[in-house]
Amino acid sequence: MEKSKNKTIGDFGEKQAQKYLRKNKYKILCTNYRQKYGEIDIIAEKDNYIVFVEVKTRDENCRYAPVYAVTKTKQTKLMKTAYIYLKEYPTNKNIRFDIIEIIYSGKKVNSINHIKNAFIQGGTYGSF
Repeated sequence: MEKSKNKTIGDFGEKQAQKYLRKNKYKILCTNYRQKYGEIDIIAEKDNYIVFVEVKTRDENCRYAPVYAVTKTKQTKLMKTAYIYLKEYPTNKNIRFDIIEIIYSGKKVNSINHIKNAFIQGGTYGSF
């Protein structure tokens, strides 16, 4: 079965985000962590943080910033999924929810925007 175009683009973006995180000294703990509420693209660790990363990949001609695709509903699903992960893998580290935006054209990455602490409990964006 052939992958959908969106899945292929999403996989490309996630691979680019992983490269970016590794280059910036993050340790990748898990990718595509799935539970009943949803999926977390990347779970990483750096310093005293466990970081739950949502990756959004968009073509350079897209009208809206990729971050706007992370709605309050999506944020709630991510937080519930992260809670299950933390029950499964307890930690004393701080937790953070980041969004990585990948803008591309063709097979080339134009930009990577790492929004740290992008949202918090309650569904508001932390840094814009």
